[in-house]
Amino acid sequence: MNPAILLPATSYEFATIQKVSGSGPPVPASDQLAAEEPLEIRVGYEAGGQRLHRTLSVTMRTPGHDEELAAGFLLTEGLIHDKADLLGIIPCPDVQKAEEAGNVVRAELDAHVQVDFQAMERHFYTSSSCGVCGKTSIAAVQTASCPVLPAAGPLLSAAVVHQLPEKLRAAQAGFEQTGGQHASALFSPEGELLLLREDVGRHNALDKVIGAALLAGWLPLHQHVLLVSGRVSFELVQKAAAAGIGILAAVGAPSSLAVQAAENFGMTVLGFVRNERFNIYSHGWRLAV
Repeated sequence: MNPAILLPATSYEFATIQKVSGSGPPVPASDQLAAEEPLEIRVGYEAGGQRLHRTLSVTMRTPGHDEELAAGFLLTEGLIHDKADLLGIIPCPDVQKAEEAGNVVRAELDAHVQVDFQAMERHFYTSSSCGVCGKTSIAAVQTASCPVLPAAGPLLSAAVVHQLPEKLRAAQAGFEQTGGQHASALFSPEGELLLLREDVGRHNALDKVIGAALLAGWLPLHQHVLLVSGRVSFELVQKAAAAGIGILAAVGAPSSLAVQAAENFGMTVLGFVRNERFNIYSHGWRLAV
C-alpha cells in the first residue's frame, strides 16, 4: 500500500458484540471499531523574552498522524502560515497522567510567530464531529487567514471527477475495517491519488491531510483536488481555502454557508459526486465539461 495512505494500527479497536440475523438469537462475535480518543494540542511560543507553553485545543480524534493533525489545525486556524513557522511537533514529554501518554502533542513555534489567543475565540473543547461549534461566532471563523484563490487552474474533466469516489473508497482502509471513519484525499488534476487520511471527525481527516502536505512542503495546494467522503460544511471550505485548494469535491451535499464561502474564496465546490454524476455549486469554470 502507498505509504501516503498507510493505516496506523491504533486507528481501530476490537470489541465483543452480539450479532442478530433475521429472527435468530443473538450470536457472540468480534467487531472492529474506529478508535476515538482525545488529543490535546499544546503550543510553545515566545512572549516577553520567555518560552511559554499553553494548551490550545482538545479534539476527539482517531489516533495516528497526530503531528499532521496538529500542523493542519495550526494552519487552518491561522496561527501559522507555512512550514517555516514551526520548529517541530513532538509527543509532549511532560504529561501528568498515564492516560495522557500518546494523547498530547506540543507544537513548538518559531520565535517570530506572534500568538493572539484571545483573537482565536475558541472554546477549550472541540468535538470530532464539528469543529465550527468551538467558535463563538461564524464571524470569528470568517476572519481566519483565507486568501482568495488564484483565477487559474487546475482544470478538471468530468471523466476524472467520476473516477474519484471509487479511488477514494478503494483506499479507505479504516472505513473498510470499521465502517466508522471519514476520509479526505488529495488528487492530481489527472486523478492520481496523492495523499489520504481518515478519522472519526471530518474536520480532523482534512486537518491531517493539510498537515501532511504542509510538513512535506507542498503548500499552497493550488494544483490539487480535494475529495471528502461526506458532506461539505462551512468549516471544510475554510480549511481547504487556507491550504490554497481550488477544487473541493464531496460524495455528499454542501451546506448553504459552505457554498457562500466558496463563492467568496473563488473555490469550485462539487457535490453528490457518485454514480457517474455530480453537481457544480460554485466556480464551475474549472470544469472542462
